[in-house]
Amino acid sequence: SLCPGLASSPECACGRSHFTCAVSALGECTCIPAQWQCDGDNDCGDHSDEDGCMLPTCSPLDFHCDNGKCIRRSWVCDGDNDCEDDSDEQDCPPRECEEDEFPCQNGYCIRSLWHCDGDNDCGDNSDEQCDMRKCSDKEFRCSDGSCIAEHWYCDGDTDCKDGSDEESCPSAVPAPPCNLEEFQCAYGRCILDIYHCDGDDDCGDWSDESDCSSHQPCRSGEFMCDSGLCINAGWRCDGDADCDDQSDERNCTTSMCTAEQFRCRSGRCVRLSWRCDGEDDCADNSDEENCENTGSPQCASDQFLCWNGRCIGQRKLCNGVNDCGDNSDESPQQNCRPRTGEENCNVNNGGCAQKCQMVRGAVQCTCHTGYRLTEDGRTCQDVNECAEEGYCSQGCTNSEGTFQCWCETGYELRPDRRSCKALGPEPVLLFANRIDIRQVLPHRSEYTLLLNNLENAIALDFHHRRELVFWSDVTLDRILRANLNGSNVEEVVSTGLESPGGLAVDWVHDKLYWTDSGTSRIEVANLDGAHRKVLLWQNLEKPRAIALHPMEGTIYWTDWGNTPRIEASSMDGSGRRIIADTHLFWPNGLTIDYAGRRMYWVDAKHHVIERANLDGSHRKAVISQGLPHPFAITVFEDSLYWTDWHTKSINSANKFTGKNQEIIRNKLHFPMDIHTLHPQRQPAGKNRCGDNNGGCTHLCLPSGQNYTCACPTGFRKINSHACAQSLDKFLLFARRMDIRRISFDTEDLSDDVIPLADVRSAVALDWDSRDDHVYWTDVSTDTISRAKWDGTGQEVGIVGDTAFLESPAGLAIDWVTNKLYWTDAGTDRIEVANTDGSMRTVLIWENLDRPRDIVVEPMGGYMYWTDWGASPKIERAGMDASERQVIISSNLTWPNGLAIDYGSQRLYWADAGMKTIEFAGLDGSKRKVLIGSQLPHPFGLTLYGERIYWTDWQTKSIQSADRLTGLDRETLQENLENLMDIHVFHRRRPPVSTPCVVENGGCSHLCLRSPNPSGFSCTCPTGINLLPDGKTCSPGMNSFLIFARRIDVRMVSLDIPYFADVVVPINITMKNTIAIGVDPQEGKVYWSDSTLHRISRANLDGSQHEDIITTGLQTTDGLAVDAIGRKVYWTDTGTNRIEVGNLDGSMRKVLVWQNLDSPRAIVLYHEMGNVILVRSNLPGLWVRASGFLSFNIRQRYIQSSELLYNKKTQLCSLWIWAPGGTTVDTSSTSPLTGFNKCGSRNGGCSHLCLPRPSGFSCACPTGIQLKGDGKTCDPSPETYLLFSSRGSIRRISLDTSDHTDVHVPVPELNNVISLDYDSVDGKVYYTDVFLDVIRRADLNGSNMETVIGRGLKTTDGLAVDWVARNLYWTDTGRNTIEASRLDGSCRKVLINNSLDEPRAIAVFPRKGDPGEKGLIERANLDGSERKVLINTDLGWPNGLTLDYDTRRIYWVDAHLDRIESADLNGKLRQVLVSHVSHPFALTQQDRWIYWTDWQTKSIQRVDKYSGRNKETVLANVEGLMDIIVVSPQRQTGTNACGVNNGGCTHLCFARALDFVCACPDEPDGRPCFLVPGLVPPDPRATSMNENNPVLPNTLPTTLRSSTTRTRTSLEEVEGRCSERDARLGLCAHSNEAVPAAPGEGLHISYAIGGLLSILLILVVIAALMLYRHKKSKFTDPGMGNLTYSNPSYRTSTQEVKIEAIPKPAMYNQLCYKKEGGPDHNYTKEKIKIVEGICLLSGDDAEWDDLKQLRSSRGGLLRDHVCMKTDTVSIQASSGSLDDTETEQLLQEEQSECSSVHTAATPERRGSLSDTGWKHERKLSSESQV
Repeated sequence: SLCPGLASSPECACGRSHFTCAVSALGECTCIPAQWQCDGDNDCGDHSDEDGCMLPTCSPLDFHCDNGKCIRRSWVCDGDNDCEDDSDEQDCPPRECEEDEFPCQNGYCIRSLWHCDGDNDCGDNSDEQCDMRKCSDKEFRCSDGSCIAEHWYCDGDTDCKDGSDEESCPSAVPAPPCNLEEFQCAYGRCILDIYHCDGDDDCGDWSDESDCSSHQPCRSGEFMCDSGLCINAGWRCDGDADCDDQSDERNCTTSMCTAEQFRCRSGRCVRLSWRCDGEDDCADNSDEENCENTGSPQCASDQFLCWNGRCIGQRKLCNGVNDCGDNSDESPQQNCRPRTGEENCNVNNGGCAQKCQMVRGAVQCTCHTGYRLTEDGRTCQDVNECAEEGYCSQGCTNSEGTFQCWCETGYELRPDRRSCKALGPEPVLLFANRIDIRQVLPHRSEYTLLLNNLENAIALDFHHRRELVFWSDVTLDRILRANLNGSNVEEVVSTGLESPGGLAVDWVHDKLYWTDSGTSRIEVANLDGAHRKVLLWQNLEKPRAIALHPMEGTIYWTDWGNTPRIEASSMDGSGRRIIADTHLFWPNGLTIDYAGRRMYWVDAKHHVIERANLDGSHRKAVISQGLPHPFAITVFEDSLYWTDWHTKSINSANKFTGKNQEIIRNKLHFPMDIHTLHPQRQPAGKNRCGDNNGGCTHLCLPSGQNYTCACPTGFRKINSHACAQSLDKFLLFARRMDIRRISFDTEDLSDDVIPLADVRSAVALDWDSRDDHVYWTDVSTDTISRAKWDGTGQEVGIVGDTAFLESPAGLAIDWVTNKLYWTDAGTDRIEVANTDGSMRTVLIWENLDRPRDIVVEPMGGYMYWTDWGASPKIERAGMDASERQVIISSNLTWPNGLAIDYGSQRLYWADAGMKTIEFAGLDGSKRKVLIGSQLPHPFGLTLYGERIYWTDWQTKSIQSADRLTGLDRETLQENLENLMDIHVFHRRRPPVSTPCVVENGGCSHLCLRSPNPSGFSCTCPTGINLLPDGKTCSPGMNSFLIFARRIDVRMVSLDIPYFADVVVPINITMKNTIAIGVDPQEGKVYWSDSTLHRISRANLDGSQHEDIITTGLQTTDGLAVDAIGRKVYWTDTGTNRIEVGNLDGSMRKVLVWQNLDSPRAIVLYHEMGNVILVRSNLPGLWVRASGFLSFNIRQRYIQSSELLYNKKTQLCSLWIWAPGGTTVDTSSTSPLTGFNKCGSRNGGCSHLCLPRPSGFSCACPTGIQLKGDGKTCDPSPETYLLFSSRGSIRRISLDTSDHTDVHVPVPELNNVISLDYDSVDGKVYYTDVFLDVIRRADLNGSNMETVIGRGLKTTDGLAVDWVARNLYWTDTGRNTIEASRLDGSCRKVLINNSLDEPRAIAVFPRKGDPGEKGLIERANLDGSERKVLINTDLGWPNGLTLDYDTRRIYWVDAHLDRIESADLNGKLRQVLVSHVSHPFALTQQDRWIYWTDWQTKSIQRVDKYSGRNKETVLANVEGLMDIIVVSPQRQTGTNACGVNNGGCTHLCFARALDFVCACPDEPDGRPCFLVPGLVPPDPRATSMNENNPVLPNTLPTTLRSSTTRTRTSLEEVEGRCSERDARLGLCAHSNEAVPAAPGEGLHISYAIGGLLSILLILVVIAALMLYRHKKSKFTDPGMGNLTYSNPSYRTSTQEVKIEAIPKPAMYNQLCYKKEGGPDHNYTKEKIKIVEGICLLSGDDAEWDDLKQLRSSRGGLLRDHVCMKTDTVSIQASSGSLDDTETEQLLQEEQSECSSVHTAATPERRGSLSDTGWKHERKLSSESQV
């Protein structure tokens, strides 16, 4: 009995004599008699009456399972779960597994390959207790341990299953704006603008279809959502939100549920059968309310349903007790035997066939496992387990009392003996995600990317054997394919697609099938897209999903049109049949279970997954809940996998029960189609076509167990195996974006797209069967193109690509003379040319108003055209433009298409305004209406045979009728958007005889048909006159206008009575050509392109193109050619300059750079020697001999006038206008007037000779000064700034006042950061972080070579040691500082520890976070003896420079936005300039500090003394980086490393007190020796003992820093060596560089000279000590400055990290300075040498080093006194005193600083003087001094 549950308690109150069952899910309780508890019978229906009971005893032959089930004892421990609770397999002796098997913990054995494959094969998951795999270097580890691609981290897309890849991400960077041809989706993605409001969801979120006021309406039977989406009209107001914006459920009054549906409380409609089924299908539970009176309750499978609706256990049936209460369980209908009361199990087994047990004194028969009790209650019947769906995964064989599961080929039975596992690799789910295609492992979290940067990938499939993946893109309307590794992407089908939503691969016969809901077709082709055929086209509405069964030769598809259905046919299109057509609304996904021989599909409208047999029988819902919007589905083994649009997830469930639902992946972008990538999803099958394609010439398609030969669309079949090779006749029509054909050779009349490229807006068509060409006009590209009828041999723009067209609306072919006629509604012309576009000429240009269509009639020599301007009319004229006359002028509105019936001599036309098709005689007589009704908007018109064909815009159809009567109308195609012109291609045009066929009629150029009697006439190309003989044309234009039109240069002849432009055929791409000029002397045209930033020239016939100026241009709006003086002048509004150069671009010079504001047009008045400049507020101007010519942008015309601007004449109107302005010039073949003032010898000038009113003047190229003779120039500037700006290296001369930048023409610059200059060889060195190389080149751009090309990551800093000929650089990617020889050899890492993004090489700065202490440091050139100079109040010290005039160091701080300075010890610090924007690099010259600034994009300077007089040297320069000064005063001086490399075999490094030799990190094959001048002994000739190994085999390769010793004795090198061995360098440690021994390698004569010098210095020191208290100021014009920068080029927020360097020791030689004026504040500073550089110091402790004087000149040399490189800056250009200053200061003949010589500039190169120093072997000591 049933009783309602109490509201306050989940329990029910049953009587004492009753047992209370568990409360049901609906809150109902069941009461049963107490004696039924623990009777082994399921009386409650949920087994709650049997839980915890003592189980009945099984027979001795059976095993008692834990769940009460009795099984055969022989089944115990057999490896099968027969009890269904695994109790028969517990406590079994361990089974011995084979070697290739894995032992499960439950005793099962599985294949070793199944271990850790993500699948629970053991059943207890013991085979999946695996360690997490390690992610690779290019992967990111999610929090759950899975690995994803590294670049997916923080990309805005949740790729980790737990979303950990999008946690703790930096603030989102705003999406970059889309360009003008793109539309930006709501989430930032860019799509082509043509896809905006096209009805397709190209963005993926419908943002491209929102706010579409002009959106095209949906089809009939559809409802258009507010977003633009079209849905089935029957879904309107059905209670289910089918529109993405829910607009289909707004303003609804009543729900429109059908009779087979139940209306939920929310208004939603669900199936009526789902009412009261125990599942909440309405989502508000309204379908499950008030269900108690709807029928009897459903009993459990092991219960009996009484007549009164009560449920009792099956064992109580026919037990002699009225358990039901209505005796229905004991009724005769149940075949119950009368009880005798004498029954006993001991007598004849109680009459039971198998098992007998006594229950309450009565016999109860039961059966063994595998049997069921029959209705007589005594006998047992075999249970057919195979009849129970899902009992076995695949195959099942039933036998008496048992069964056996088996698997298809390619599968293996799992240990449970019921489920099958696929053999082979681990399965992978392959799915389309709109913007990419990804792979996910279903049993684990592995997630990888296959293809990305896709537009809108929807459908996909794969070919496992060929390792290919195919997908369709509904935005591009293409089908593409790639290798399964993502490589080799290529198009398969690129034309004729509208919405390819389904895709399927026939892996047996290698065919590709697809559905297209836009064209309502199913098509097939080879895997490469060849032999494409429309397979099914009739009675299709919106075919969507498609699946193949190649083994059976069957194709299945879904159609969700107005009559949703699932259909099937043979794979050749025959045998079409309906699989399901009821209870379907939106059947999306479809898949086939080949092993289970079933199909599965999803219905997004009904939110259900269903299955059926392949013939449609046994249809059943698998899942009907939790499916918001399923889209695609696949099956593998026992699982279903599907994608859902709403949840944006991939889900799985059991394919039999729908249970075990799991989310495989969620938070996807937009999951679309899905497939299981596994070889068993494409099992092997018989190829019916064999190896020879079945003998078919084209397509071989399977059909059942046979095959059919098929032909591509439109090709007729000539026999059972062969197809025609070409088409004889077909209907040709244009659809704007494509051109199609409908073959008349076949019956299907399917339209086929001709595969053409870049068809944007095709309008007019014609054809020529002699060469199989099709011609068309394109009003978007304004071109006329042609191709073969099959799409091959396409020639784009035979007319218009190099000649001006505006709106070519009509086209006609003269097949007799091979001429092409066309109308242009934009220019109001009719023109003609050869069929290849050559020899174009204008035929008619007067009294035309929007001419439209044109046809020719070569037999009579006439052409006909329609004109639908203000006075619509139809005209005709001879094909040479003679005998023009109007033939129809009344009752016309929009006369569109024209057609001629050559047989009946009739002219047909269609009028879209009058909505008629009419005809008349060829002279306009006998006019008659052919069709006057049901013609909404006819456009194209053509005739063939007895039919007339036309296109109609409004009905979107192609129709035909009888050409004589207009009756028998038919529709050939419908639902075709944007229909245009139409023609019938055939091969029966009538032949015509004409003189033009024979030797071109004697014409030199064009021979045209004309009316009889002449029959032909000769004419000339545009702009050229016909000579009096009437046959020959003049050789060219005599006088003409030439003008620029941004993308081309054109000429307008002044020799002819009309104005028509001709393009100069220059074979290059122009972007924004504005300024133009002509050199009549050489017949060349010059032009400037402001987008490409170049000035070019070419001959007037387009040949010999060359770029003459390619650098330093921004917006060159004005250009003028001095044909007499052979110069070219131009203006630049970007740089505000006027420049001049030779005609080849050489000797370029800035003429005017001040007081200019956007200079634009420029003209030359050569007779006066003047330049006339037009500012930007005037449109244009140029000068002719008789007056001015000007053009007006707004009014779109060019006009001429006299010099005083009277007698204006308009030359050209609308067609010559170009947006933004053009430049026009005039040219003539007449001789030039005027004379060259510079004469034949260039006026005696070495470079430029420029005319002026009173004569001429000589000038030099930019930045170079004219010499005193007024004639000659230096080859280059003497002092200049050299700076980098990523893509260029430039210089600014400091010799001249214009400060104009000149590009150094170094090729292949990508991202130049740091640079330096070597004055010895005159080469510039630079780093390119894009290529990760260090290169060098001459300043003229020649001899560019890569110095370091490998092993670099981010080379930021660079410095040249011009003395030792070494190169230093920093690498922030590797955190190292390295050195090499200048040629890149002997490469060595100097510092690789305690560095974090080292930048500028000179100071080794470490960049840190704002707030951390920045540091400025210095070190020796070998990396030793670091010292901190500045360590407080620093942010990002980017650039530094050292000034020897004021003995101060300057630096810029990009974080604190200021420029500071301090003395050379870091003291007396002061701020020079505050509030600078973002300074980057710094340098100094004379009284100025120069720096580059990122924010202002400029180079600026200030006075270094006061910080005032701030000036901008150069503005508006993008990407400014490093800056240095090149000057003769820089890079002077020498040291021992500069002479014979210090005697070192490889690297020589000068240090503060000595120098060291070092070896490269990688041996170069040469013996490396660390002692100067000593040649290493041959290891083969020298025998050493164990304690003294051969030195060359153990040469040290790394440096050892020494900061505590200023002198190293030989004994200290190796205690166990003798002094002799130590001197020979045979005892050096393997981990240190060896300093040069005193006097090593020097001549004895220098020891004597050194002694004398030391004595002189001692005298000077004594004098200095007497005057220490006095202030002094030292100036040294010979001193250079240190320059270095910190190229933090990545972002302005890079960290600033600076590293400390120990202070180097002071040494023994002094460089004295002259005393300065009273203004200076450093008079108490002591002067000393630190690391060989003359520095200032106020530190008294450092004067202790004066005691360590050496005894000889050799000792002085050894310690590199006055070495020109301080390791405060390896990039330093320090100097020492010249001879004169030293003489004045020391009053001696020689000083240790006097050996310095000035290095020559690159143009005046000199070598360092040879000092004559010789190697001295004698050691020196202090005692000897």
